[in-house]
Amino acid sequence: MRKHVVLLIFIMTVSITVFGQSRGVKIGYIDMEYILQNVPDYMEAKSQLEQKAQKWKLEIEAKKNEVAKLKESLKSEKVLLTKELIEEREEEIVFQETELFDYQQKRFGPNGDLILQKAVLSQPIQDQVFTATQDIAEAKKYDFIFDKSSDLTMLFAAKRYDISDQVVRVITRATKRNQLSKKQLKLEEEKEAKENLEEENPAVADRKKILDDKKAAREQLIAEKKAAIEENKKAVEENRKQLLAEKEAKKKGTVVTEKNEIDSTANEVPDTNNSALKAAAPADNASAITAKQKLAEIKARDLEERKKALEEKKKKILADREAAKKEKEANKQTENIKN
Repeated sequence: MRKHVVLLIFIMTVSITVFGQSRGVKIGYIDMEYILQNVPDYMEAKSQLEQKAQKWKLEIEAKKNEVAKLKESLKSEKVLLTKELIEEREEEIVFQETELFDYQQKRFGPNGDLILQKAVLSQPIQDQVFTATQDIAEAKKYDFIFDKSSDLTMLFAAKRYDISDQVVRVITRATKRNQLSKKQLKLEEEKEAKENLEEENPAVADRKKILDDKKAAREQLIAEKKAAIEENKKAVEENRKQLLAEKEAKKKGTVVTEKNEIDSTANEVPDTNNSALKAAAPADNASAITAKQKLAEIKARDLEERKKALEEKKKKILADREAAKKEKEANKQTENIKN
């Protein structure tokens, strides 16, 4: 194994030296374990195999319990049994233990069902990974693609060289191909091309992230505006309902039996209602003012964001103009030197 690794490193060094004279060497790597964990068909089959393994474990545990019961029974009844019966029981226990051991080896041994079925399960996916990796390498002109989870030790590998996600997408798309219409298939291919462009060009990915962040901030701002407007409407509606309730209470609170009581009540009720209105008014006004202030703050923040975006756009335009001007002057100087 060590000789193979040394030979591989030697071949890589020679190849990089030869290729490097004409163009840059393009290297990538995959993580087979990551790919297997992200292929739905493999994970479903793996789950079914784990259920089988759990069933086998339960069967083994039940068999162990049977053997333990036989041993316990022999131990408790040994004094009552003849020598022939004891030997017969012991032979039965040995037979059961041998059967248990054979079953364990059959299911979980080095060449057992679990190991064999795992190999059968992973082989088709590994073949798909190999095919997908070759297709990607040919399409994108890779010189070397390594497997991170193989025997070849990788001390460090930058994430930008990892094409595992591309391999997963190729395998998943191939699986779904028969289930998709032509239109859906075209959309998937466009999405794939866009994702590949983002992976190969970090600047595009960074720009997309900035745009997504701005979009999220804008959506949050709109949501806050709507919430403030709803809160304002709710405060106004509650204020209106409270005033109507107080007017209704004022009408019903003046019914008495005697004229003097009517006069005294008539004098007292307005004071009570007025005091209630005076107490309620500041709270309602405060709620309405708070909602308006919040709406004003959101509008101010939105305006600030727009100003900031315009300023950035203006700076970019000026920078582009300055760069174009410098390039034009440089070209002019070059032409003058040639003349």
